[in-house]
Amino acid sequence: MDAVRVALLREVLAGTEWLQATRRFAGSLRASVGPRAGGLLLVGSEAYEPWHLAAHLDDEAAWSGLPELSPTLVRHRVPEGTAVPAHLAVGLGRLERAGRGETLLVVAPGDPGAGLLERVNDARRGGATVLALDGGDTELHALAHDALAAPEGGELDLDTLQHLVSAATGENSLPRPRRRRFQDRLARLAEHVAAPPPTHW
Repeated sequence: MDAVRVALLREVLAGTEWLQATRRFAGSLRASVGPRAGGLLLVGSEAYEPWHLAAHLDDEAAWSGLPELSPTLVRHRVPEGTAVPAHLAVGLGRLERAGRGETLLVVAPGDPGAGLLERVNDARRGGATVLALDGGDTELHALAHDALAAPEGGELDLDTLQHLVSAATGENSLPRPRRRRFQDRLARLAEHVAAPPPTHW
């Protein structure tokens, strides 16, 4: 889905809670993968591999100048052989090593499966931030620091939700106010002390 279609979709959804919800979730994602944080891991269920979202986040990372948004796709089944590119050869064992500063985004339209939930729990205990885009699984939501659901039969399907979130993630945000360094404050104090006393007429 290109930017024009996303804009049209947002127009259709104006006045619903979806725009605010997707932007809020995108804000959580951006905050968790800030420049000083670790990497972004993206994993689906055994039946659903979110390669489409991986591609969109990779594009958003390039367009917005935020390389930290480019995810590592974690796969349930990694093809054997040396011809597999490195970015497509990351298996579930990577989740066991996830730790503080890293973000794990789980995308699962149906049952994520006990095996994945166990690994997600391990990643959370290791200090990783867990986010979930899913169909509303209660166990996954209990593990997630933030979650957004597209229940089956609802207004939006999970595919559309992913497009809205990825587009919102790459949007420019307001610059953070720059904190004054100690030297800046000291220079201002020196200017104030050295200034001539005010004259009264």
